[in-house]
Amino acid sequence: MKSMYYQCQRPTCRFRFPAVVVSAGYFCPKCGAPATQIADLPSSPWEKPIRSKQFTISVLLDNIRSAHNVGSIFRTADGAGVTEIILCGITPAPDHPGARKTSLGAEMSIPWKQAWNSVDICREYKANGFHLIILEKSPEAIALPEIKNGFTHSKILLAVGNENTGVDPALLELADKIMYIPMAGKKESLNVSVAFGICVYWLVLHS
Repeated sequence: MKSMYYQCQRPTCRFRFPAVVVSAGYFCPKCGAPATQIADLPSSPWEKPIRSKQFTISVLLDNIRSAHNVGSIFRTADGAGVTEIILCGITPAPDHPGARKTSLGAEMSIPWKQAWNSVDICREYKANGFHLIILEKSPEAIALPEIKNGFTHSKILLAVGNENTGVDPALLELADKIMYIPMAGKKESLNVSVAFGICVYWLVLHS
């Protein structure tokens, strides 16, 4: 169904909001007064690829706890052109109701698989030529803005870890590069799905 933007006609309200087109008019959800149509919302999606697929990025989710975070990561990964997502440990599958709520169908367009042991799967991928990048705060980690040169590797495995404990410590020993996002406020870290989005798009734009 087509959607439009409306504005409340009451002078003291003037609330603006999007809504599905209805034949009998529309009323302001804030005050109940009649609302008038302002503009149509675009009916066709914006399609402009951010890059050609000259390299692949696989993503490993190591013991992510929240299904909502998993769904959000799937949606972002789909937008960034990620090749596949590997779910390790306790990470919920994308068919979990909480994951579906935030993935908005992305789990249907991006391949995924489960691997219970993240250390074993990382060793396997590295043996097949993947460059393992881990998003984690550690003494060896490099801040994202401080990485001046892009990556020339054709195959990247990006790993993000548990919301509280981070990635399995053994993965840090396998990593080819560890990166972190510097924080300017009082909090020490971002939500894992937000941090993933920043990191994966950085990789896409710098590789």
